[in-house]
Amino acid sequence: MEVDIRDMPNLSSKDVQGLNFIRNPGSYVFRRHYRQGLRSHVMEVLNPQDVEKEKQGVVTDGIRWFPRAKPYKMLRVFRTRFRNLDDAIEEIGRVNLVERYLGPDYFARSLEFLVDYRIAARHDILLCGLQEYVEGLPVEPWGMINTSRLAENLIRPGIGEGDPATLAYDRLTRTIQTHAETFLDRIKKMISASGHIPDLAGEGNLILTAGGQIKLVDINNISKIEMGDDIYIDDKGYPVCDKSIEALYLLEKGFTKTKVDLQAPLYRPLLNAEHMRRVNEVERLFHLSHEGSSLRTD
Repeated sequence: MEVDIRDMPNLSSKDVQGLNFIRNPGSYVFRRHYRQGLRSHVMEVLNPQDVEKEKQGVVTDGIRWFPRAKPYKMLRVFRTRFRNLDDAIEEIGRVNLVERYLGPDYFARSLEFLVDYRIAARHDILLCGLQEYVEGLPVEPWGMINTSRLAENLIRPGIGEGDPATLAYDRLTRTIQTHAETFLDRIKKMISASGHIPDLAGEGNLILTAGGQIKLVDINNISKIEMGDDIYIDDKGYPVCDKSIEALYLLEKGFTKTKVDLQAPLYRPLLNAEHMRRVNEVERLFHLSHEGSSLRTD
């Protein structure tokens, strides 16, 4: 009996190349990304020549080294089953909110497409995304957020004030600060204008690029803002709205030079001690139910 790829825990390159909608299956190598999403399979799209160099090595100045193949794109195969075409288009519309408010500089651009997926003797709608590959450092809201420290992880300052490396480091520090403030401002505009927030809380969801930009790479889980006492959980049981608001507060606290007002309308309903205690308990139960899994909340 043919297995539905949406039910498979992981996909191999052979699994993807065997899909009915993949043309010229030998043109690319598909490799499972080391982080997988609850809502989608995440596959690296690789050039076969780069994979061969990774395996066989390259000799430079008499030294053989093994350069890791960098993805050309990232392929996401969504696990969601849609009742009809309208439901699938509605899902794409939520993803498009990110593009509308963040702009191309602050998220990993993705081309969403619907395909006719043939499984056994029937056909079904399958949502996929071909996404930009973003290389850089993960920005964890619950970690130590310090612009200077982040810059040091990308470029080492020199010894003196006039040292070229120090000047480059100073420029990068200012660039990170500027991009971070713009990113946070656009997230807040998305919240106020659309009433939705992307998942800022998932591990590895935010990447700092070598150019100092912060990019949202997981754009699947777009949550409606819920400000009541009830804790909104997504279809996987994760309190994504509350944790994303908390992540936004921590990012704003870490990146901005002014004190963040916890009594602001955006934060006050969700970041009081009792509500956060309840949210953390829901989160604990979520992680307990997925213990041992490498899946993320996207």
